[in-house]
Amino acid sequence: MQALIQDIRVPMEEVIETKGDEKKAVMRKTYPGYVMVKMIMTDESWYIIRNTRGVTGFVGPGSKPVALTEEEVESMGIERRVVKIDFEVGSSVRVGDGPLKDFIGVVEEINEERKVARVMVSMFGRETPVELEFGQIETLD
Repeated sequence: MQALIQDIRVPMEEVIETKGDEKKAVMRKTYPGYVMVKMIMTDESWYIIRNTRGVTGFVGPGSKPVALTEEEVESMGIERRVVKIDFEVGSSVRVGDGPLKDFIGVVEEINEERKVARVMVSMFGRETPVELEFGQIETLD
């Protein structure tokens, strides 16, 4: 059964509470009353979740839960993906996607939190800074 239910999470976020002049960082539930379960949907795993004490309902039509898409999971902050990048500041890269496809540039800055990099691309004889998502960048060998 362990392999069917992979992860159970209560999404939390850090917020700053202010009382008088005092500020304090506290953890709060992002979606109070909801528990996110990552599982392989089988009759057995569905039975266990449905019959867990305190579970009163599910999000979705009828009584069956609806799976979230990968994009929804990422945008809700439930699961963070670690993206491995094979370039660094100063690396020469090629734009692999978008309107600047096949342009060559040099990485000036990397923002891992937003998953973007600022690349200086030579356009019309001028160096122009362009913000690109990691997936749009290809390293030059």
